[in-house]
Amino acid sequence: MLINLDFESSEPIYQQLVFQIIEGIARKDFRPGEALPSVRSLASDIGINLHTVNKAYQQLKLEGFIQIHRQKGVVINPDGVPKADERYKQQLEKNLRPLIAESICRDYGEEEFLLLCKMIYKNYQGGRT
Repeated sequence: MLINLDFESSEPIYQQLVFQIIEGIARKDFRPGEALPSVRSLASDIGINLHTVNKAYQQLKLEGFIQIHRQKGVVINPDGVPKADERYKQQLEKNLRPLIAESICRDYGEEEFLLLCKMIYKNYQGGRT
């Protein structure tokens, strides 16, 4: 499992870890039912506190990306990630608003913004980039 964390970033380490695992699921690097490293193992492998990994795993579990079993350990949700519901759509809109507003302030055009979104979307659909 390839994880690249930026220890100089203002983004919390656990959030970077969450996002990288979600990216791996989107690119199909991780398949439903596939095991992830244990909290202790992943923390040791990437050199971070095990509580940081645990926090990331708990968030991923809460959002339906993973399941944590006593016997099987941590696995990608075998049923797949839950489909977008109204709550997800509201959160997506909330997250997009500041990005769009800043793009407008910086005179980054709508077409450019949409093309960038499409390019990123296609990269994930195509698997590894």
